[in-house]
Amino acid sequence: MASPRSAVTARLTEAAFGADPRRWPLPVADTPHDRWLRAVAAGGQGRYAGAFAELDVIVRTARSGPVLSLAHSTRASFLRQLGGHDLARGWDGRAWAVAGTDTEAGVDALVGLAADALGVGRLAASARLLQRARALLHPGAPARLPVRLSWVSAELAMAGGDGAAAVTHAERAVELAERLGSARHRVKSQVVLSAALCCAGRLDDSREVADTAFAETAEFGLVPLRWALGCLLADIGSTGHSAQQVADIRDAAADTVRRGGGVWTRR
Repeated sequence: MASPRSAVTARLTEAAFGADPRRWPLPVADTPHDRWLRAVAAGGQGRYAGAFAELDVIVRTARSGPVLSLAHSTRASFLRQLGGHDLARGWDGRAWAVAGTDTEAGVDALVGLAADALGVGRLAASARLLQRARALLHPGAPARLPVRLSWVSAELAMAGGDGAAAVTHAERAVELAERLGSARHRVKSQVVLSAALCCAGRLDDSREVADTAFAETAEFGLVPLRWALGCLLADIGSTGHSAQQVADIRDAAADTVRRGGGVWTRR
């Protein structure tokens, strides 16, 4: 029989990286690793204030080590989602500084730094950081890491105007996310694929992927991704919703994010 603690960890893992991303309320966490899982799950739902609070506790109580590094990387990821790439870079740098030899923490930090560089137009630096992240990966590494690497690789290709390469990286992310079994990673991979297809001039395919993902963001309660897709569909058009419906859904998701503490300038 599983212990109460292991049962809590299992439920939090399912919410953060599994098939139950809309679980709420989340189980109470009382270990640093469980707090990190809880922060990841809460952030995926757009509950940024709660997620930041969990990360704050980790930072106050952990002096070093992989979980502290993951907490820093996760904070940076949330800040990027909210538009704060410059601010995120400092947290990703802290994550790298305390990652040590831990593969998960190291790759997360490097991929985050690559995304930060990309967000401020430093494409060559982003490419170098992605290469360093690839060099750290090994067959036993957590399966979510190559998914994240593929996301940022696709985004880098889009920033460089290489739509075909972007689609290749994004399709790889979709394939890897299906194996991973994480609803959030699968939907995020579809978001990246839709953007890549748009970059490649394949607008009909882009709309089809985006509309499918749009429905899944509602099913799984993935409010930040719903906001992102609403912004994309407002630009390219939806086959399933009118322009006004898309705008209303996008604005409602943005309002939910704001009410959930999603204001990056405060962090």
